[in-house]
Amino acid sequence: MAMNHPPVPETAPRARRGFVRSRTLAALAAGALSATSIAVGVASASTHLPSSGRRAPRVAHAGGFLACEVTDTGGINDESFNESAYNALKAAKKVDPSISYTYLSSTSTSDYVPYINDFVNKHCGIIVTVGYDMADATAAAAKKYPGQKFTIVDYEYTPTIKNVLALHYDTNQDAFLGGYLAAAMSKTGKVGTFGGQDIPTVTIYMDGFVAGVRYYDKINHAHVVALGWTPAAKRNYASGSFAGTGLFTNNFTDQGLGKTDAETLMAEGADVIFPVAGAVGLGAAAAVKQAGPGHYMEWVDTDGCISAKQYCSLFITSVTKGIVPSVETAVLAAAHGTFHGGNYIGTLANNGVSISPYHTFASKVPAAVTKELAKIKAGIIAGKISVDPNSYPAS
Repeated sequence: MAMNHPPVPETAPRARRGFVRSRTLAALAAGALSATSIAVGVASASTHLPSSGRRAPRVAHAGGFLACEVTDTGGINDESFNESAYNALKAAKKVDPSISYTYLSSTSTSDYVPYINDFVNKHCGIIVTVGYDMADATAAAAKKYPGQKFTIVDYEYTPTIKNVLALHYDTNQDAFLGGYLAAAMSKTGKVGTFGGQDIPTVTIYMDGFVAGVRYYDKINHAHVVALGWTPAAKRNYASGSFAGTGLFTNNFTDQGLGKTDAETLMAEGADVIFPVAGAVGLGAAAAVKQAGPGHYMEWVDTDGCISAKQYCSLFITSVTKGIVPSVETAVLAAAHGTFHGGNYIGTLANNGVSISPYHTFASKVPAAVTKELAKIKAGIIAGKISVDPNSYPAS
């Protein structure tokens, strides 16, 4: 996998093809084309964002620089975005060994405020919070403690908060690639998705996935059906609305519910399953494995062949976002005195989102499909291909 410099935050919000975000939005990981896959990467040096400050003087701190993470209720070992953020703290320490790190794992939403306050009292150099549901608690703490640096994964503030770096990702872009690939690989003509919770950081993925399936149908004169999510026909997509109806487990921890939802989709004929539910997706993987040959998956947030390698043989690809490089950069910037609040957006254009290598499917995905994915990626970046599912008729 070709690695470039990690993405670094923008210091001010920017307009981007009609997206206006607030509490109603978030979410999308990195990529470059290879001969057999869309490979994971991180943002290139050309990204016009502040550097991580690796050459700047360290900020003096009595006990060294301490980076602290508060997870959401998915926990530190969710094999998804909480764990990815923690891996970013480890990566920052490898760059600067004087950095130390710790975490508190929330078991309830009521843990968010006291855990953040606990880390403020421990004089953490930066506090990393994870997930859409932590946005209010993070904003309140940032305003109460203006000298404390924060970064939050999967959110964007409008207006921005000067001591908070908000990291968010247009995951409907890479999910579009995942949906197209799922449709191309389906033998039954049906694919399925479900979410952990009906919130924008989840439904943006499902939206992009359905859009990719519909686009596949349009250009290939096919009739692959996407089950599990129906985007609302009337909505203000340009404003960041990802409304619709679909299948949700309503938590990110109960793997049994993930298994049930995957079984439901497969019973309806889906042979490729895309769970957007963190650790709950492991239950879906167990169901897909139990279903046997001819049933496959796409993982979410991270490269599943790395984070959930026990199920790698099931994953055609993973629809990912660059949590590790973006959080690592934020930590290093805070440690080295170059931190700025604002919003960072990961897109296909800056390699902040992508689909992962095919791994065990490298010889199974037709070369023509990979070539078409490269063209689609370029079209999305150029603004010539819409990732709005309502731009295409449903089969």
